[in-house]
Amino acid sequence: MRIIYMGTPDFAVPALDALAKAGHDIVAVYSQPPRPAGRGKGLRPSPVHVRAEEMGIEVRTPVSLKDSDVQAAFAALDADVAVVAAYGLILPRAVLGAPRHGCMNIHASLLPRWRGAAPIQRAILSGDNVTGVTIMDMEAGLDTGPMRAKYITPIEYKTAGQLTVELAQAGADLMVEVLDDVSLHPALAQPNEGVTYAAKIDKAEARIDFTRPAIQVERQVRAFNPFPGAFFEYGGERFRILAAHVEHEDGAPGALLDDALLIGCGHGAIRVTQIQRAGKGAMTPEDLLRGYAMPQGSRVDG
Repeated sequence: MRIIYMGTPDFAVPALDALAKAGHDIVAVYSQPPRPAGRGKGLRPSPVHVRAEEMGIEVRTPVSLKDSDVQAAFAALDADVAVVAAYGLILPRAVLGAPRHGCMNIHASLLPRWRGAAPIQRAILSGDNVTGVTIMDMEAGLDTGPMRAKYITPIEYKTAGQLTVELAQAGADLMVEVLDDVSLHPALAQPNEGVTYAAKIDKAEARIDFTRPAIQVERQVRAFNPFPGAFFEYGGERFRILAAHVEHEDGAPGALLDDALLIGCGHGAIRVTQIQRAGKGAMTPEDLLRGYAMPQGSRVDG
């Protein structure tokens, strides 16, 4: 097929690779414009942009798809289908209807649950047992289009980063399967029951509220690993908890219940197993406490 590929972050790179490997003709890649990054705030292209240039594919980075000239240039590519994966811009009707088979999206949830911007994090935060990927036809509504295929996986104790890697590859493989013979994957309308919305993550959500039950705090740690990182403050410094598990010991919320970073919560406690001090790399509690005192009985500020 003649494919227009539309994606921006690391999540969208495996599908670009998979479609090219499968022999499809990727006529252009659309990605978000380069953003200021790093200490020098120089413009940095997105991971999909970088990968497409490595593959010798034309990259287009419009700020918006609402301009008529941008839409005409999109239609002129004469694509069979546009494949979309975490692109980040709204697709107007003129864009949605331009390819012969429309636009198909790789969405990282089991629709209709978790429509929207942050499905992986919201699934973890809510304590869902499973999540996955849905291949869907796009329409004007937010992730409301009919579904063609799904991949399901248990969440267990996976972090958002681990699930992102797994679902990115699963979505890539599933999209190749669908495009291999679209007729074998008819589009089925989403049910009206079970609809939830995955709001964009606000960095303020990453501050740990130790008055919550330990099981919720542990989910927060996994949902915000690697970004933005669940954190607390102690001694005027910020510490990110990268990994922890629940222990059934009660104590005051935010209190250090021993000398090895067992922190009391609203119900139960969390045992920190990996932590990051501001400006430092990830370390074990033992490594941190060897040179930094956080004694039993003191309190952290969530």
